[in-house]
Amino acid sequence: MQKPEETPAARKAAVCGKPIAHSLSPFIHTAGFAATGLLDWTYTAIECAESELPDLVAGLGPEWAGLSLTMPLKETALRLASSASPLAIAVGCANTLVRQPDGTWHADNTDVIGMVQVLREAGLGVSTGRHAAKVDPPRITVLGGGGTARAALGAAAQLGAETVTLVTRRPEAREELGPVAVALGITLDGVSWDDAAGTFDADAIIATVPKGAADPLAEQVSWRPGSVFFDALYDPWPTPLAAAATAHEVPVFSGLDLLLAQALSQFEQFTGLPEAPEEAMRKALGEAVQNRA
Repeated sequence: MQKPEETPAARKAAVCGKPIAHSLSPFIHTAGFAATGLLDWTYTAIECAESELPDLVAGLGPEWAGLSLTMPLKETALRLASSASPLAIAVGCANTLVRQPDGTWHADNTDVIGMVQVLREAGLGVSTGRHAAKVDPPRITVLGGGGTARAALGAAAQLGAETVTLVTRRPEAREELGPVAVALGITLDGVSWDDAAGTFDADAIIATVPKGAADPLAEQVSWRPGSVFFDALYDPWPTPLAAAATAHEVPVFSGLDLLLAQALSQFEQFTGLPEAPEEAMRKALGEAVQNRA
């Protein structure tokens, strides 16, 4: 076992990915540091390709508290970690690396945690507690088969779903996510993209596809009263699907909701504080979006 490192007072964290210049994470975390009096902490953005991540992580000193990982680094990040949360292991990717006292790295997937938080606040999920009313498992449709879809499956499992309808453009993507479903204890109902419009009769639809991919569905789907639409995109916004959902009075959540929710858990893991300053971080995100408009 390695000896604990001497941790400096001034700490660093960053978001890594490629491309990364567009990231709003520095605004969110910097506001969080300021709100909690961590004035010596800094959070930056680092352009990093998948092949560059191992050397980058290996070269970070004890002043580094953690890293946020975006595409295309999430699977590589999990492989680099010495330990990982059960969620990250189950979904097969990580968006968070937290430096441990002995200098090793622990991986987590706060995308899952963030999706669960957003959807629970929307009223989705199984009731808990001794006197809770029995609730049927939620019916969830996931559009897409990439890294964010993995997180969506993890969130569905956390919310009590037993079967998830997975709609992908490639049959191979459904096959690749089969082991994830097994690890999470859920069943996948695979559907081809040509039949996507018929899968919106669900309690929640989570879109994880690239921008433009789901746009044609806006004119094809029938929205069910009481359902929720969660689109992982936030630029451009609203997407045609999000606009169609809003027009049918379906509650809509965006990638900005996810960005904030997943950052709250990252902040707590980086700093060791029990609760992130959500309002300050939300305000900073809103201002950053406005300034870019």
